[in-house]
Amino acid sequence: MNHFAKRIIPCLDVKDGRVVKGVNFVGLQDAGDPVEVAKRYNIEGADEITFLDITASNENRDTIVEVVKSVAKEVFIPLTVGGGIRKLDDIYNLLNVGCDKVSINSSAVKNPNFVNEASKRFGSSTVVVAVDVKRVGDRHHVFINGGRVDTGKDAVEWIKEVRDRGAGEILLTSMDSDGTKNGFDLEITKMASELVDIPIIASGGAGNVEHIFDAFQSGADAALAASIFHFREIEIMELKEYLDKRGIAVRLEK
Repeated sequence: MNHFAKRIIPCLDVKDGRVVKGVNFVGLQDAGDPVEVAKRYNIEGADEITFLDITASNENRDTIVEVVKSVAKEVFIPLTVGGGIRKLDDIYNLLNVGCDKVSINSSAVKNPNFVNEASKRFGSSTVVVAVDVKRVGDRHHVFINGGRVDTGKDAVEWIKEVRDRGAGEILLTSMDSDGTKNGFDLEITKMASELVDIPIIASGGAGNVEHIFDAFQSGADAALAASIFHFREIEIMELKEYLDKRGIAVRLEK
């Protein structure tokens, strides 16, 4: 389903308030400062930015809130935060300082009602449910805890369920493709986008511009990637110009 312009979303891992896992921007004073990195992506034409709080224990929760507060003052594209969001207060504290959406994963699986509560209180447009999938036999299973635990849940059923519970978007990561740079799992992307009428964000496996085009052709509304953007393997505006030439609607003005 086409939700207007397709979105390009760089994803940054944040640990103890710093961006980690390779950001290789030339001309950044400090590639670990989330504000600097977010500003650069904003200038380069990203449509949104996702922060993944990889030290998301309770005592680190305040750190990411401070990060969002600093970034939101400087950057005007939507910000999403994922990682360790377990209760309504976590969401409230992030939205309160300028975060636009939160991404919930393990906590949704462990307590599906959390999706209902979050969307009821904050509106479904703020609730992204992250679904990490891996092929098991001829099905796609939902995995949690960073892809280590197979819940045995059928991914297709789970996607339908969280949509019914009020999720506004699905962040769909293929664990099989993640980090390979061999392209997204187009089969599950297509299945998910045909199944539900909320946006699907494809994640896991982007290696070149064709891969992102293919994801959009398979029904994704947005494409999320990390290293290809961090290491400048793909320039965001060049990617958008390529997509535009191939008939994909994207936001071209910065």
